[in-house]
Amino acid sequence: MPDIPPDKDTVAQQIRHLQDTLYVVSGKWKLPILVAIHEGNSRFREIQRSVHGITTKVLSTELKALEQNKLVVRRVYDTSPPTVEYTTSSYCDTLQNMVLEMIAWGKKHRDRIRED
Repeated sequence: MPDIPPDKDTVAQQIRHLQDTLYVVSGKWKLPILVAIHEGNSRFREIQRSVHGITTKVLSTELKALEQNKLVVRRVYDTSPPTVEYTTSSYCDTLQNMVLEMIAWGKKHRDRIRED
């Protein structure tokens, strides 16, 4: 855990910032969706196939939330039927270090739990 200064206002402010972050990326699906899109899965069905266990309804809801938070860009092409593609935004790149750290921590945690 990072050293948080003992000042009450500072701690409260840091907790608010942490809650803001969790609001945007929390849940079972948002980060896996972002990783799937970042790795080149741009169409709805491609994303759904790469994120095992996600339902159509949940994927649709999560994509809308990610778009509202400016992490995903949705593009609709004038084809018949319409083609829809998703890409991660340049703003999403600001999450890269955090996501890589979470992946590394998850691997270490899984290895540690298996040791017992």
